[in-house]
Amino acid sequence: MKDKKIKNSLVEGPITPEKIGTSIAHHQVKTNIGAHDIFLGQVRADEIDGKIVTAIDYSAYDEMANKVFDEIREAAFEKFDLTCGHIYHSKGIVKAGEICLFVFTSSKHRQMAFDATRFITEEIKIKVPVFGKEIFEDDSFQWKTNQ
Repeated sequence: MKDKKIKNSLVEGPITPEKIGTSIAHHQVKTNIGAHDIFLGQVRADEIDGKIVTAIDYSAYDEMANKVFDEIREAAFEKFDLTCGHIYHSKGIVKAGEICLFVFTSSKHRQMAFDATRFITEEIKIKVPVFGKEIFEDDSFQWKTNQ
């Protein structure tokens, strides 16, 4: 049996509106889809100890992170009646206001897409070894904790 090729879910830098739009547009030919749901994670300009976060520098061990993204995606297909499911997470510098996570699910009916998107997003936060270093306006930094 041939090893399954694991998709690269990591995107260098922010996830652009063009990438999101193109991904949605590619699904117009799939006429068995009745609903899409999208989650977009955006970097916040949080104030922490009197300093403003200007960006997050995401890092990961790519092979391990992609394996876990794939496991989460497969678990969503087993749990929900999905037609499509996509995960993209930024790696590298993402400035405040830019998109760092794009979860996109499709199904025949909206409830499955809604539930699958929430499931995938929560599993990513718990399981995927992607690490964020919050960079402050004075160029100091701290490691981010997932919430």
